[in-house]
Amino acid sequence: MAGTADYIELLKAVLCASIYPESSWSSTALARRGPRRWLHRLLARASLLLVKQRPYDREAREEGRDWPLFGYTMAGMRRLENVQHCVQTVLKEKIPGDLIETGAWRGGMTIFMRALLKAHGDDQRTVWVADSFEGLPAPKDAGDGWDYSRIDYLMVSLEQVQANFRRFGLLDEQVKFLHGWFKDTLPQAPIAQLAVLRLDGDMYSSTREALIHLYSRVSPGGFVIVDDYHSWPACKRAVDEFRTEQGITAPLQTIDWTGAYWRVPAQLGAGTQS
Repeated sequence: MAGTADYIELLKAVLCASIYPESSWSSTALARRGPRRWLHRLLARASLLLVKQRPYDREAREEGRDWPLFGYTMAGMRRLENVQHCVQTVLKEKIPGDLIETGAWRGGMTIFMRALLKAHGDDQRTVWVADSFEGLPAPKDAGDGWDYSRIDYLMVSLEQVQANFRRFGLLDEQVKFLHGWFKDTLPQAPIAQLAVLRLDGDMYSSTREALIHLYSRVSPGGFVIVDDYHSWPACKRAVDEFRTEQGITAPLQTIDWTGAYWRVPAQLGAGTQS
């Protein structure tokens, strides 16, 4: 199994671009509005990109505190390791259900999920990639979260995410895409059961919609991961309200400076917890 372990470690480093110091450089694509955003779009038409050189911060990349210029996930090594732990646990313990991430960006975390299934010989589970594939929505109100809807860097098309899967040889029948806003795609998503539910929608409404429509499908012994729990107050409020409403008392464990997760108690199922 040494080869499998080495493959997984290398894949994590590639996905979060920790082996490329140049990935710490910043781009005008990060601008929300104003001259820099206009300049980025003008240069993009000519297939050009303006970047600012910045020193590589290993600790920041480990914890996913920076946004890599290239790479496939901004989650960082700690949150990749958390997904590895959760997926390998459900495989080892034969917890039934598929894997999903709601909010996929370039697809890196779901690429990693699919790679873990392949590395461990699981040919039955599906990895679901749920995203608008056009960036974050504008906040519904002041309590919904910050407005990141104009950041071009966060706008990654379905075709680009599929191409990213293809680069790793992982675009196959075990990967399915839910294309659109969560309020439209998640209620009728053809998912019978989940073993891992990973939320990365940032905003109150996006987080709550994912919990309302998907939490009841998480198997006993499955995992719920929240990427933005400690860093987005609106996301935290959505999670805390939902856990209170559902009577969920399963311990909420910290992953790093922003991520958190809990495990659905095996003896009680995915509904009301005590």
